[in-house]
Amino acid sequence: MPHDDSPADRAPADAGLPGLTACALCAGETLEGVDDLRGGQAERLRRLAGTGVARLTFVDCLDECERGDVVVARPTAHCRRAGVAPVWFERLAGDDATAALAAWLRHGGPGGGPPPEELRALVIDRGTADVDAPVLDGDATPHVHATG
Repeated sequence: MPHDDSPADRAPADAGLPGLTACALCAGETLEGVDDLRGGQAERLRRLAGTGVARLTFVDCLDECERGDVVVARPTAHCRRAGVAPVWFERLAGDDATAALAAWLRHGGPGGGPPPEELRALVIDRGTADVDAPVLDGDATPHVHATG
């Protein structure tokens, strides 16, 4: 069921922002049991989106369960139409990784330059054709996890 940050509920102006898709089932898995932040990585991503730097969508599963804390950075609608592919990350958890992600998104995210050095080791190589990427700029809607 869609929730507040689902594609259907976003204003057209949001299309100028990069997007984030996170697996609701594994958000916080990497730091499980040691994360001091109530709500863990999911809360960090909500706070990041709350700053207006990206649109956030949680989905039930991104089918990369063994990778933990999977987050997909989606290009703006304009960059997507220009052929820019989403960037998939694994084990993206913690304050430092989230801060690096936020800084990159402020500079355009996918289509605005490569991920910062701090995140490059977390990039999932999905090849050149990213046919499984979550497409959330009006093309299709995945199973969206309601958060409350």
